[in-house]
Amino acid sequence: MTDSIINRREALHSAAVAGIAGWATLSFPAFVEANSDVDEELVPFLNMPRTPPNRLDWETLEDWLTPIDQVYNVQHYDVPEVANNEYRLTIDGLVNKPQTLTLDQLKALPQRKLVSTFECGGNGASKGFMNAVHNSEWVGTDLAELLKSCGIRDGAIEVAFIGYDKKDETLRKDTKRELTFNVPFGRSLSLDDAINLGALVAYERNGQPLETRIGAPVRLVVPGWYGVANVKWLRRIEVRDRRYMGRFMARDYVTVRGERNGDDIEFVETSVSRMHTKSIIARVMRRGEANGNVPLKAYGAVWSDGTLIDRVEVKLDDGEWKLATLAESPRSEFSWTFFALDLGEVAPGKHTLVSRGIDVKGNIQPSEEDDEIALKKTYWEAYQQWPREIEV
Repeated sequence: MTDSIINRREALHSAAVAGIAGWATLSFPAFVEANSDVDEELVPFLNMPRTPPNRLDWETLEDWLTPIDQVYNVQHYDVPEVANNEYRLTIDGLVNKPQTLTLDQLKALPQRKLVSTFECGGNGASKGFMNAVHNSEWVGTDLAELLKSCGIRDGAIEVAFIGYDKKDETLRKDTKRELTFNVPFGRSLSLDDAINLGALVAYERNGQPLETRIGAPVRLVVPGWYGVANVKWLRRIEVRDRRYMGRFMARDYVTVRGERNGDDIEFVETSVSRMHTKSIIARVMRRGEANGNVPLKAYGAVWSDGTLIDRVEVKLDDGEWKLATLAESPRSEFSWTFFALDLGEVAPGKHTLVSRGIDVKGNIQPSEEDDEIALKKTYWEAYQQWPREIEV
């Protein structure tokens, strides 16, 4: 599948560069069939780098559930290979009945499915990194039920999730007090979030066992939270009475954002956690010229932390925002929704178009000029509107 997708993309981009007519015809997914047309042809985006392997190729997006060859993976330590028959998950800390479970014992527990959009905390930070997102159906054991079965003790406030992956870390680098030690990857949730977010201890994705690169045999899946919270190669769950402050909670994956307070701008640091309402135009399609102009349609995806999407709007050049049509099905609380908009007949030449998602709480996906993006000093949580350039 990887070769066929790359070959098709290469053909499309080569045609665009050479100015050759008669591009390969692409249809949009069947669940927005009412908004697609078999005679439509792809209009490649301008000034965009090639999509690397194991990343989502927006221009060839056809599936609501993402195939494995387009599922991204990011890891900060090593990539451990844990055999299924050697796998163990320990649940301990402030619990009455600590447990150590094998993979078979986990699979013997009641199963639950969860469909969710999964996005890297830095996705969208640059043109070369705007494809670290996918939509997947996970199968596993309910985290809340696992914790309750162990009996949570009084005083517990937080749950830490520790992976098999490790690395030497240096906490201080001055010569007198340098502290270097070998630590595992870890993240945490408040006890309330661990119980109520609907998180899953997962061992399958899209009906198949997890691949090693995405966390096999078992990983945490926290719907509506950025990927860093979804600990891969899960080894231990510890219920705690104090904050877990590992590198990826306290020092890295921390967003620094300026907030206006009167005439002052105060910078605030927050841990990367819940995803923001975000949309992107995935592709633009055209038909033959009509009266010297080119009929265009835009298709894309919108997602959030589980907050319902109210609408998606699309703007062409300096025109007005126009309401796109949201696909009616399939739908799932934590999954992306596809949208489409007929842009009408557009004059030949270069054009810019952009989308913005708006949820039922009134949160509007900001532009890069809005304070919440313009005053952000780190590249995490890059949920700004993303203009797309085309030429017809």
